[in-house]
Amino acid sequence: MVRPPLTPEERLRGEQLGLVLRLARGERSIVEVAAAAGMSAETLRKIETGRIATPAFFTIAALADVLGISLDHLADHTTPAPT
Repeated sequence: MVRPPLTPEERLRGEQLGLVLRLARGERSIVEVAAAAGMSAETLRKIETGRIATPAFFTIAALADVLGISLDHLADHTTPAPT
C-alpha cells in the first residue's frame, strides 16, 4: 500500500510539531526523552525535524506525557489558523 504524499499543510504542521517538542525537551537529551517515551532516538529525531510529519497519536501522547505538556498545548501550536 502506497501512502499518498503529504500536503504542504501537513508538512508545515509536522515542522511545527517538531519545533514545539524540541522546545519542550529543552536541555534533556534526545536519547533520554525517547527512551522514557518508549521509542528510538532516531524516531524522535525524525519527528523533531519534521521527517515524520504525521506520527501516530499514541506516539505523540507518550512524548507529551514525558515532556509534561498537554495534548491541547500541542494542538494549539500545530493547528493552522482558520483563513
